[in-house]
Amino acid sequence: MSCPPTFHHGAAQGCAGDKLTPLRNIKSERSVDMNPVVVVHGGGASNISKDRKERVRQGIVRAATVGYNILKEGGSAVDAVEGAVTVLEDDPEFNAGCGSVLNVNGEVEMDASIMNGKDLSSGAVSAVRCIANPIKLARLVMEKTPHCFLTDQGAAKFAADMGIPEVPEKQLITERNIKHLEKEKNEKSAQKTDQEKNLGTVGAVALDSEGNVAYATSTGGIVNKMAGRVGDTPCIGSGGYADNDIGAISTTGHGESILKVNLARLTLFHLEQGKTLEEAADSSLGYMKSKLKGLGGVILINTAGDWAVKWTSASMPWAAAKDGKLHSGIDLDETSIADLP
Repeated sequence: MSCPPTFHHGAAQGCAGDKLTPLRNIKSERSVDMNPVVVVHGGGASNISKDRKERVRQGIVRAATVGYNILKEGGSAVDAVEGAVTVLEDDPEFNAGCGSVLNVNGEVEMDASIMNGKDLSSGAVSAVRCIANPIKLARLVMEKTPHCFLTDQGAAKFAADMGIPEVPEKQLITERNIKHLEKEKNEKSAQKTDQEKNLGTVGAVALDSEGNVAYATSTGGIVNKMAGRVGDTPCIGSGGYADNDIGAISTTGHGESILKVNLARLTLFHLEQGKTLEEAADSSLGYMKSKLKGLGGVILINTAGDWAVKWTSASMPWAAAKDGKLHSGIDLDETSIADLP
């Protein structure tokens, strides 16, 4: 069996067997003025049709570019991940915001979370409806309440109190997802398990010029899910994690499997133990697959600005921007590098 795909970038990484300098040393030796980095993903996928691939590629590149420009203009890592994820929530090609998959009742229920690695402040929302950008609401939970997590009616009231406008649910529903739900209901007894499909999420990680890291993750969940079902995305430590002493990560994949292994924090734990970015991602994704047959993917950065993307699903759209270069890909062994405008 071939190894899961992996891509990485950074001077601290090299041939197989090379080790990253222990993170505590990287942190103490780095300069205050870091080169900003942003990495985004558009969710693990069992397959992406040929007619959608170019639209998905353009969307993921656009999100990374927006996030990187925020950093280059002096914005924070939190600003960058929120900005990048907002782009993907607004793009109907992705399972978040407009374009979210539908639950068993044909409704949109969305989850999102965000975290600032500087002080571990976090915000999350689940089962939210009729707002365009759940990630913006998650940030408001982080910054405007004493809590980390609001759900359903409480989250809706808070959104209204914060002046976030309601949008008609039909504005969030695409024709493709109506057909997707119908197909899922007709094929409920089909061969594929939940672990092999429904892997769509969007996310971003960033390192800003001051050395702060952050993550953001957002999703519409699993198609044909029970009303009220919540997956890993809004759960800090599963859907993502950020700590200035270690790095930042956003995950995607089978939510129930990710929750059971705390995929985000598990991966960063491996980093803390001195593993490289690829080794850490490989260990945690491999553990989830072997224990639960759960498929997924991760994007992560460390405190030195090195980054990696890795997945065990069939594909995962991703893009990374650093040092004026944009790296991107969707499938295994397919990566392109271009100059950022």
